Amino acid sequence: MPLYSYRCKACGHEFETLVRASDVPVCASCNSQDLDKLVSLVAPEAKSKGILANTRAVAKKEGHFSNYSKAERSKL
Repeated sequence: MPLYSYRCKACGHEFETLVRASDVPVCASCNSQDLDKLVSLVAPEAKSKGILANTRAVAKKEGHFSNYSKAERSKL
């Protein structure tokens, strides 16, 4: 089920909800079906070298290597 963002035309409430193809979403605040589907922002891929290096440093400090591939773990 995809996650969609909506704004209610009746009360202005903005919310996200999981929607099946057969479902009609309703406002979580006033139960209106008169909704605008909003454009969602794309989440950036978290694979920049800085983020990855920081995450790996924290994992290593905590004593686990879950952020390393099997090939990388064998070299440690």
